[in-house]
Amino acid sequence: MTDYVPVRKTSSIFDEWRNMQNQVMRRAYDIFERKGHPFGQDLEHWFQAEQEILWKPPIELNETDGKLVMEAAVSGVDARDMNIEVTPEYIVLKAETHHQHDEKKGTLHVCEFESGSMFRSIPLPRRINPDKVKAELKNGLLRVTAEIAEESRSRNIKPEAA
Repeated sequence: MTDYVPVRKTSSIFDEWRNMQNQVMRRAYDIFERKGHPFGQDLEHWFQAEQEILWKPPIELNETDGKLVMEAAVSGVDARDMNIEVTPEYIVLKAETHHQHDEKKGTLHVCEFESGSMFRSIPLPRRINPDKVKAELKNGLLRVTAEIAEESRSRNIKPEAA
């Protein structure tokens, strides 16, 4: 079954990106404090905070027939929980993932499922038309298809004789 995911056109993704950076920065500082203020481990704390807060799904981006097609592996994410924003230069994927354990299922020995936020900002190699973007989610694979904007398409021009 294919679910269609709504795509929202936005004027800028920079506010959202700044918010995510602020969340990571606050978490990195919490880690710094929790570990007793060790100096020289800033980058390690940042990466740990990023890994705890953000999930970046793997993507593939192709261009074919005047369209950019981006596929992302988002297994376990429901189309209702996904938010896709587009600008002429970016596709932004966001979602919340939730995982809980049911104590009635028995003793849990291993669990590698995580809860958290998915956030992926994909800079595009060509400008797209944000009004002509569609997204489908099927079997854990998100496919976003966007028409390349007319001004970004290459064309052959023959010179006129003077």
